[in-house]
Amino acid sequence: MKHLILGTLLGATLAIPAVAQSAGDASVGESEFRKCKACHAIESPEGEQIVRGGKTGPNLWGIVGRKIASQEGFNYGAGIKELAEMNPDMVWTQEDLVGYLTNPTEWLEEKTGDSGARSKMTFRLNANQADMAAYLATVSPDAPAQ
Repeated sequence: MKHLILGTLLGATLAIPAVAQSAGDASVGESEFRKCKACHAIESPEGEQIVRGGKTGPNLWGIVGRKIASQEGFNYGAGIKELAEMNPDMVWTQEDLVGYLTNPTEWLEEKTGDSGARSKMTFRLNANQADMAAYLATVSPDAPAQ
């Protein structure tokens, strides 16, 4: 009985970080976005610069709810294009962004089932991934409600 109670408590304790991370704080994510703007801008279709940034990565306006690898005019890497071809209706969700931001290559390998799938994005966000995803949802008018 003692082992059953201990196991239940341990399982509940381990589940807490996963639940806590899924919520995300958009204001923290907005602050964290400074790490991303060297490569990514956030610009509305009307040309409004929400965040001035680089062009190495795609514009992140509307990323949540947008089809994977669909930013017109951006040259995506083979791994993300492979995923988009395999799942033509797949859209970015906050959950997928958390996984991608944590480890882009590992996420692509998992999603495609291809151990050779690679991402052009070499940066990994070591903390606040859910916050970043929550922030990106605020600049994504087509994002589904969480």
